[in-house]
Amino acid sequence: VQLQASGEGLVQAGGSLRLSCAASVRTFSTYTMGWFRQAPGKEREIVAAIDRTGGVTSYAESVKGRFTISRDSAKNTGYLRMNSLKSEDTAVYYCALSTSWTGTLRDRPYAYWGQGTLVTVSS
Repeated sequence: VQLQASGEGLVQAGGSLRLSCAASVRTFSTYTMGWFRQAPGKEREIVAAIDRTGGVTSYAESVKGRFTISRDSAKNTGYLRMNSLKSEDTAVYYCALSTSWTGTLRDRPYAYWGQGTLVTVSS
């Protein structure tokens, strides 16, 4: 399984950005997908997750209402749309896949990781 994240950029506070995660896997639709981030000096945190069907999503409180996770199984690609960006959203963002179908989306074990993509929000 290989994941390729893209969409990094520098954006002003209040702006928007969309990250993409292309998966090289035959059975993309069987995986839970999550987006994580790690800011300088902070621990990695999960910001959003989506179930294998795309019908159930979960968000961290800090991004709820501003970020939207989605997936297109026909394209083997997941997305993270980020609106109303704040300086505190500055971080390296990672996409990941989980083979687990049980438990809360954000608490599932994520075994496959993409390389990080940097999002910088200037205030």
